[in-house]
Amino acid sequence: MLTIYGVHRSRATRPLWLLNEIGVPFHHVPVIQAYRLADAQAADAPLNTRSEEFLTVNPLGQIPVMEEDGLILTESLAITQYLAKVHGGSLGPQSPAEDALIDQWTLMAATSVEGPALEIQQTRAQGDSPEAQAHIFICAEKLRRPFAVLERHLARHDYLVGDRFTVADLNMAECVRYAQGHSALIAEFPRLGAWLGRCQERPAFKAMMAAREAEPA
Repeated sequence: MLTIYGVHRSRATRPLWLLNEIGVPFHHVPVIQAYRLADAQAADAPLNTRSEEFLTVNPLGQIPVMEEDGLILTESLAITQYLAKVHGGSLGPQSPAEDALIDQWTLMAATSVEGPALEIQQTRAQGDSPEAQAHIFICAEKLRRPFAVLERHLARHDYLVGDRFTVADLNMAECVRYAQGHSALIAEFPRLGAWLGRCQERPAFKAMMAAREAEPA
């Protein structure tokens, strides 16, 4: 059976959302990040990214991990790409051109959006000091060019590939979500904001987020 290792409060949200979309049965092993524990090596510590049991699955000690029929994948976006192609039906590519476009948007999400967006989320969580605001300003400036590319595309299309929701939208939306708390930045790109809303109105996303919010912070 397909197995996903990782808690919802991690990048495991990506494959877990996708699996909610496609309805494929899977086994979920909630491995928690070691840095979130007072003593990850304690005898009563929950299964975590430093546990020997988990390190036999992924020696890098990172989540999420997918295992299916002997195949182990240890990068969240590689996992979603695989699941969409093998199990995803219309969420996956329907032609070589769509395959390439999905790869392109996914790589853009990983290389141009995720880093500064995640820094915005993490910095906002640390408080509202002048230093934090200055750093958020720098990160927002880094996002304006990729967000402008998305805005232009979404002026002509409801979704990123094939005029339907695909794994490209899921991958990009999960990276953009990190910056969602910066409402002034999102407001500069209304089509991007509307697209993100469409993605997050999907029942599978709501189910994933409900499970995420039910986990301890």
